Amino acid sequence: MKAYDYIDSILKAPLEKIEGIKIGTSVEGQTIEGFRFGKGNKNISLIAGNHADEPIGPLLLKKLVSYFSSLSENHPLFEKFSWWIVPHTNPDGEKQNLKWYHYTDSKTDLDQYLLHVQRELPGRDLEFGYPIEGKIPALRPENTAVYNFWKTANAPFSLHASLHGMKSSYGAWFLIDEDWIDRTRKLRQDCKQKTIELGYDLYDLDRNGEKGFSRIDEGFCTRPDGGKMREHFLNLGDTKTAAQFHASSMESIRSLGGDCLTLVSEMPLFIFPKKERKLVWPDTYLDQWRDQFTQWKTDLISGTVSANALKIDMESKGVYAMPWEDQMKLQWQLIASGLETI
Repeated sequence: MKAYDYIDSILKAPLEKIEGIKIGTSVEGQTIEGFRFGKGNKNISLIAGNHADEPIGPLLLKKLVSYFSSLSENHPLFEKFSWWIVPHTNPDGEKQNLKWYHYTDSKTDLDQYLLHVQRELPGRDLEFGYPIEGKIPALRPENTAVYNFWKTANAPFSLHASLHGMKSSYGAWFLIDEDWIDRTRKLRQDCKQKTIELGYDLYDLDRNGEKGFSRIDEGFCTRPDGGKMREHFLNLGDTKTAAQFHASSMESIRSLGGDCLTLVSEMPLFIFPKKERKLVWPDTYLDQWRDQFTQWKTDLISGTVSANALKIDMESKGVYAMPWEDQMKLQWQLIASGLETI
């Protein structure tokens, strides 16, 4: 079987409490758990929750840990690979955001999301809080916990995926390590094919290298970079914000040695209509939708619009919630294609 073929079993895995390894403690004193599986010679790192308002990655990894816990030690995925999994790097942020979702949900409720979502700003952002030993310190104890967990591996990592999401877009977006662009043609083909097969478009934009985002192909960009983030804000004269960016998880794990393929998934909670347009940055079409979601939030908070009226307006504009199962399928496709690539 190919790695993707396990997706149905993963999705059916029960959401039950599996005891992991205590790898650290959050700012608020909650336990951060990691999980180890397999005995293969390729080390795999999977993490989610660096942005705590993005629940689909943690859901997939919770199900993956549940599924892996049911397998024999001689399973093919354990013979070829050794897995380091942190389903949620930020239990404090998870607790705050559980006001608008449950892991048993099938899609996101827009009014609950807009009323209760909380996202940490630079200076608290876990994705850009990782250390590079001797050069960049960790931002938070959660970052140190994950980093020290990686250091327990007996060899460099071959693959690292940090699972993320977006509030809204018109399709799926995949971010790839710049050093692996020429070696990921089949990965891009497989992810594109699965996206189309599930009935979705690929999100396409060209930020011309801003913050590390360089367009590779439709639906594919290079992954963000802490150094490029700092450079961006320094060019704006904003030294305070620039100083808030440490290393990303992708840069941090590569600093441990080897030639690790690093990947980021970006699946939208809400999909708005696609519009053919010239790829320019800033993109006015995307700005219009950002402003629309901001206006919806303002109207909800002020009581100008009810939850039911919001739903009607959302549907009239062609906006819908992307099913969580489809988001997980595309996240697993990216991981599975990464496994084939290495």
